[in-house]
Amino acid sequence: MKREFTAAFLLTVMAVSWAAAAPPASDMDIWKEFLQLLRSGTLTVDWIHPDDPRTRESRLTNLLDWTKDEDWSEWRATPKVVRQDNLVSFIIEVGKKRRAPWTYVFCFTVEGGRWYYRFVEGVFLRLDQVVSLPADASSFPDLSEERKNWMRQEIYWTKIVGLFTEMTRLKGTEYALGFLRDGAEYVQAATSWIPYFPASRAFILYLCWEQARMQGNKVVLEKLTDREAVVRFDDHQFFALYMQTSHLREQIALGDYMGIFEAIWQDRARAAGWNLQIDGQGPTIYLRFSR
Repeated sequence: MKREFTAAFLLTVMAVSWAAAAPPASDMDIWKEFLQLLRSGTLTVDWIHPDDPRTRESRLTNLLDWTKDEDWSEWRATPKVVRQDNLVSFIIEVGKKRRAPWTYVFCFTVEGGRWYYRFVEGVFLRLDQVVSLPADASSFPDLSEERKNWMRQEIYWTKIVGLFTEMTRLKGTEYALGFLRDGAEYVQAATSWIPYFPASRAFILYLCWEQARMQGNKVVLEKLTDREAVVRFDDHQFFALYMQTSHLREQIALGDYMGIFEAIWQDRARAAGWNLQIDGQGPTIYLRFSR
């Protein structure tokens, strides 16, 4: 199963109790009909609920693209069902045969005697299991650090992209990029928290720590001298977000999205006294610094 799909990585909170172990036939009928339409390629926009910021067409396209090479034998498992009024959610784990098992929630609404598909989500909180009050929120069901890092990154970059697109509309691209450049502040943080070295070296060490420890990215410092440094990003979440979330691709072109990354890191490098070349292919990105 392709973990890379998320409809928008929206936070799904279901404040209801578990459905019975044997879901009502009407709920399972929804799931079975949905799978039949999906497998046969006959699911149309008429089955997609319109109440969503994304278009029905884009949600349908993303869903069909995501499942086009699917091993449907795994989908025969009975999903867990959560119902609240007219909202029905099906929770199922797929992807074992791809050695990438992942649990997803498929969300539907029932209106006028028929069902509509809303979205599928790969990150969701099992707050339907909170049944008694008062409840200490620190005891609520948790997620892995990997998933929480993803959520933080999605929330942050979605907001940044929204600001960028609006400022570009009002003031132009260069103004919008200038608003996002934070080199002076970033280097100040590096030299304050790593006071033992000159700004150029403190900056390299800080970016590795900040990106790995605070942002949850996979970072490797490959080289560091007074004249040269090489930092490698593997599967950087900034790029993964664009490929794996439909709402970002609808809001901003890939070239403009990459331009945000370039502008931010070029400004940070310049503030620390470095020249920067960004290169890479696929999931691996290199930041090559020189002086």
